[in-house]
Amino acid sequence: MDRVVRNVVIGFLGTQLDAGRKRNWKPSRSLVQQQDFEIDRFELLYDQKFSRLAHGVAQEMRAISPDTEVLLQRLDLDDPWDFQEVYGKLFDFAKDYGFDEDRERYHVHLTTGTHVAQICWFLLTESRHVPAKLIQTGPPRAEGEIGKFDIIDLDLSRYNALQQRFDLMSRAYSDQLKGGIETRNPAYNALIDQIELVASKSDAPILLLGETGTGKTELAARIHNLKLDRRRVKGRMVHVNCATLNGPDAMATLFGQRRSHTGLAGTERNGHLREADGGTLFLDEIDMLGLDAQAVLLHAIETGSYYPVGSDTLRSSRFHVIAGAGRDLRKLVADKLFRPDLLARLDTWRFVLPPLRQRPEDFAPNLAFELARSERELGIQTGFNTDARDHYLRFATDPATPWPGNFRDLSGSVRRLCTLAPRGRITRVMVDEEISRLRESWHDTAADDDFRLLADLLGAAAAEIDLFDQVQLARVIRTCRSSQSLSAAGRALYAVSRARRSTTNDGDRLKKYLARFGLDWQSVNPSATSAAPRGA
Repeated sequence: MDRVVRNVVIGFLGTQLDAGRKRNWKPSRSLVQQQDFEIDRFELLYDQKFSRLAHGVAQEMRAISPDTEVLLQRLDLDDPWDFQEVYGKLFDFAKDYGFDEDRERYHVHLTTGTHVAQICWFLLTESRHVPAKLIQTGPPRAEGEIGKFDIIDLDLSRYNALQQRFDLMSRAYSDQLKGGIETRNPAYNALIDQIELVASKSDAPILLLGETGTGKTELAARIHNLKLDRRRVKGRMVHVNCATLNGPDAMATLFGQRRSHTGLAGTERNGHLREADGGTLFLDEIDMLGLDAQAVLLHAIETGSYYPVGSDTLRSSRFHVIAGAGRDLRKLVADKLFRPDLLARLDTWRFVLPPLRQRPEDFAPNLAFELARSERELGIQTGFNTDARDHYLRFATDPATPWPGNFRDLSGSVRRLCTLAPRGRITRVMVDEEISRLRESWHDTAADDDFRLLADLLGAAAAEIDLFDQVQLARVIRTCRSSQSLSAAGRALYAVSRARRSTTNDGDRLKKYLARFGLDWQSVNPSATSAAPRGA
């Protein structure tokens, strides 16, 4: 035999409404009049000051619905508008009630009681301290009607259309952060989804790390626009290139300057922090900021106040901070070039943007994006011949193609192809010429970079390595740093010779090569175990 589940309603006595002071409509009484909603028990909460009204309403309800058990529950409130008191007493009521969900189905009547009581009911039911659905009633529209009656179920998963709307909105925000580019790389898409959640919910600083050209500046602007849409900021984004903040004017540029500091007219400055008030301060290349400026900046971020140069008057500015860096800030801290307390303040949300060479799936959509942008800026409609496009993409996605400038290299390459395209068509010959240009450019800039790379790792010992070995070792190190594991780096480096060998332990082969120079996987790729975003 099926067990009968009883309907139970819990609600406050309406000291105004249940007294019939609105169209002679009494919400508690109207509930027991609902023909399609049978109530087995009604728990009416009342204050001793309104005992007479409570007993009168209970008597009316019993007369209208004799099968409903009406129980009066005394709940005295010194101030029904005091959130702490109301929530505390309702919480204690719920804790001692003894809910039996196997035998009873619970409902909370929201219409009666103060707005504070309604908020407390919502919080307690949403958190399941009160395992109930919410009931909202309203006065009748016409004479002779009972009144409106709605049950609110807090399980949003049942409202598929509403859930889909939330999902679509979230995807729209993620697309906004990706600039409308249909990226396909799973790791990058997961990164963007995390940034969307953080930007929508948190006001803590965001640290964007990555090689030059990985899109930190563009992403910072999109994060700011997302925060504008979500009303987390109101002002504009102020872009500060910290690499330019050097010399005697650096502090004044960042924090402002009082005119009397120099005595010359026109020397007063607002400073970037003042201009960012209410908006976003994007500190690009923060790894280039001097230690003195770092100390003042840290205080301004933590307190929202600072002293302009030459001023003894404290100035306030509240802003959201996004910082970008191309170097490992933890290594700079170890080298005493970056303040550890500033890094700790910025490092709440750290996201590492992957280089373009690690996102081969995204070359095609980014190529289409850059092509469309060049068309808009040049005012010329341009397209690839099919064989030319395929050839360009094969070159672009080849593991041996370094793309050291990342999207800057790609954008410049597409711009050249569009500018030189006769009659708006990019041919295979043009692509071959462009590939040669890229390789020549990368080779010219690589020589000095190779030695600097080795010197950072090996110190003075780098000068004792033959030039031939310098070039090869530097290429190996860069491949290691762009790979997720030792095995992946080995596969990329030994892809051609693998087919001619009986064994294919590329990782071991690479390990022995690095050991020749006193190196190992951890020393050449220290970020391999920490490249994922923190705090997500």
